[in-house]
Amino acid sequence: MKKRDAKRQAILDTAYRLFRTQGFDATSISEITALVGGSKATIYSHFTSKEELFVECMTAALEDYITGAVAQLDASGTDPEAALREFGANILNFGSSPDMVAVRRLIIAEAGRSGIGKLFFTKIVALRTHVAELLSKFMDSGALRPDDADFAASQLRALLEAEILEPLLLNVRENSPGQQEIELAADRAVSAFLRAYAPTVR
Repeated sequence: MKKRDAKRQAILDTAYRLFRTQGFDATSISEITALVGGSKATIYSHFTSKEELFVECMTAALEDYITGAVAQLDASGTDPEAALREFGANILNFGSSPDMVAVRRLIIAEAGRSGIGKLFFTKIVALRTHVAELLSKFMDSGALRPDDADFAASQLRALLEAEILEPLLLNVRENSPGQQEIELAADRAVSAFLRAYAPTVR
């Protein structure tokens, strides 16, 4: 890892820990600098604002996971239906973990502050592009009917989150789902998605 990349990762790790334990208001750039070393200018050479740093460190794990999962499926040559079911179950496993649920709640709580909501949405759109590229390949191969791949990725995400993640985020349920429940929810979401994007029969 290059020195600049290592410093950026150290900033993200430290900021993540402080934001999670203290919240956005109680965490200062000065405190992060004191723990990481260097100066405020060092942090601002990597992130333009405290808000950007907050969003970046809160979404770093999700970004790594999604890009890795999509790349693995894309390289495996797995049947599209099986690939989507595997992807759905993996995303639900990751997203419904207590740590990720807490991160989502924190981001939502701070969404109205100084453009944090917009920064987070921009990040989500960028991550969605990775899924859209995979869906576009499935559309090109005829496994899915041709359509707007970005919109399809948004619908897939909504279907996956509706059954388990929404209740968790809103404290309607407190316990994390087991593997069997996750796989069932992923199957239902992907089945609905596949019905909507089934190839047109001529």
